[in-house]
Amino acid sequence: MARPRKPISSEMGWSTADKIVVRGRDLPSELLGHVSFGDMAYLEVMGRLPDERESQVFNALLVTLVEHGMTPSAMAARLTYLGAPESLQGAVAAGILGVGSVFIGTAEGSASMLSEAISPLTELDEIPAVAEKIVTDARAAGSAIPGIGHPVHKPVDPRAPRLFEIAEENGLRGLYVALMEAVSAEAGRQYNRVLPVNATGAVGALLCELGFDIRVARGLGAMARAVGLVGHIAEELDNPIARELWFRAEDEVVDQKTEHV
Repeated sequence: MARPRKPISSEMGWSTADKIVVRGRDLPSELLGHVSFGDMAYLEVMGRLPDERESQVFNALLVTLVEHGMTPSAMAARLTYLGAPESLQGAVAAGILGVGSVFIGTAEGSASMLSEAISPLTELDEIPAVAEKIVTDARAAGSAIPGIGHPVHKPVDPRAPRLFEIAEENGLRGLYVALMEAVSAEAGRQYNRVLPVNATGAVGALLCELGFDIRVARGLGAMARAVGLVGHIAEELDNPIARELWFRAEDEVVDQKTEHV
């Protein structure tokens, strides 16, 4: 017996000979020339265009994640392009594979932590106690707290306060931001060291404020980083360094081996 078939449907987009519709909007007349790349991303993921306040905050957090310098994902993209220059998209994909629990994808961890800790009944005056529980439980379990601390940016990661400032200017600085800041302060107290809210902690908080499903948080990080990786490949075309990265790594390995011969 044939199993019942579920209708296949999608609201993402469709086209005919003379019409192209994306998320219910006519692409040529309603979107082209009217929306930014960030707003288009918001439409694709949320199913609606952002209002002005949401647009300001969402575009700011995307810009934050585009470029982080010579990170492992950037080096992976450059080295892959060195080996397969006919596949720029493959080089970008290689870099995107490095968007995980250590780099960029940590926004997902902080968003998850915050969304689980705050309920519709949570009040602002409860935030310090909620933060204390988060930090105390993490210490007892020996687990890292997502969204705080940075190896370089101390005592403040300058991206976080600026993002929170933009959120406040647009009326989107709410309980999630308050909790992220309280967790940072409480962790600093319990661990007796400075543990600032980092960029992905701020991004995670703002994704919660915007109402995103936290399961797409890492995807938004990958979306932003893809732009940066294309930039790295573009620079590689004019100022190639991937071969030098390869040679230096190889020289280091060979030098260490020969020292023990």
